[in-house]
Amino acid sequence: MKIAIGSDHAGYELKEELMAHLSHRGFELVDFGTYNGDTSVDYPDYAEAVAREVSNGEFEKGILVCGTGIGVAIAANKVKGIRAANCNEVEMAVLSRRHNDANILTIGGRVVDHKDAQDIASVWLSTEFEGERHIGRIQKISDIEVSS
Repeated sequence: MKIAIGSDHAGYELKEELMAHLSHRGFELVDFGTYNGDTSVDYPDYAEAVAREVSNGEFEKGILVCGTGIGVAIAANKVKGIRAANCNEVEMAVLSRRHNDANILTIGGRVVDHKDAQDIASVWLSTEFEGERHIGRIQKISDIEVSS
């Protein structure tokens, strides 16, 4: 499975740990930045880059990390076809995949223990969408139009 991954400066350290952890488990990851944790950067830039790649089908799933995971989730969800879920525990990761068919996982590098984050990402990537009764709900999400 090919995964797009990105972070801002606050999520850089956890992103690097997740890349090592997931690569070791056979996942192919492409890093969309940031490439150091020393320089302050704007999380929407990285969230948009990863979300667009997942949305256009270049990558099956994406992972985004910022300080809390909230900012990158908000930004990624602006891209059509993205269902980004901010998960800070394993059960949330499981349900975001089973019920919501989340295609981007967001995690907070400052609020989630890094070992827990590895478990969250591993479980999230291995959990399948249940389909059935959830398909109609996913379609309703896709049909929501943004008004100006």
